[in-house]
Amino acid sequence: MKTEWDYTGLADAYLKRPDYADAAIDAMLAIMGVKRGARVCDVGAGVAHLTLMLAARGMEVTAVEPNNAMRANGIKRTAQMPDVEWHEGTGEDTGRTPKYFDAVTFGSSFNVCDRALALLETTRILKPGGWFACMWNHRNIDDPIQSNIERIIKEHVPSYGYGTRREDQTEVIDKSGLFGPVVHLSSRVHHKQTVDDCVEAWRSHATLERQAAGVFGDVVFALERYLSGLNVKAIDIPYTTNVWVAQVK
Repeated sequence: MKTEWDYTGLADAYLKRPDYADAAIDAMLAIMGVKRGARVCDVGAGVAHLTLMLAARGMEVTAVEPNNAMRANGIKRTAQMPDVEWHEGTGEDTGRTPKYFDAVTFGSSFNVCDRALALLETTRILKPGGWFACMWNHRNIDDPIQSNIERIIKEHVPSYGYGTRREDQTEVIDKSGLFGPVVHLSSRVHHKQTVDDCVEAWRSHATLERQAAGVFGDVVFALERYLSGLNVKAIDIPYTTNVWVAQVK
């Protein structure tokens, strides 16, 4: 299935991306009140980062992913999990059964959807009283290493910005009129990563790739040179997992 943004070339690099904070996922599920065996549709499941965390907590997960290469990696990673099934689809058109799921989640994918249409589709497949959640890992750019990374990026792409993925999602959820009060959760998580894997993760940064356009390779090379110059094998990267949760009306 083709979407506006093609992640095929980034699918393997996405394997190096960090997991979400366990505390944030546990708090989200506690607010939802979902228990083991609950049906969760993970939309834009990518290479299964969130899918794996949900399945490990006993959820029956239907993973929906439009990109063939991303979905293939996700299928491979969850091959030993009988309660995970994969389907092609998008946030705006999951192709899933109406009124079937206890929860619908978007892990780092809500920003690449038409959010208003994705919320409508979410309510279509949710059971009455079901829950919506979207989340992202945000690097803490006040960290000295991450601050230097930001400087290098903006030297090459002065207008660089993160778009909707770093915005508060409350307004767009409220504006839909489909959900009750929005709860925002956040929890810090540290991701230790080798320098090589860190560089590879930057190769998977779709937002940077789109905005950098013809200089994307130059940006990654400059980041690689900087990180290699730290003369360490691994770095500790601080993230904040931000989650927005709301119950369908």
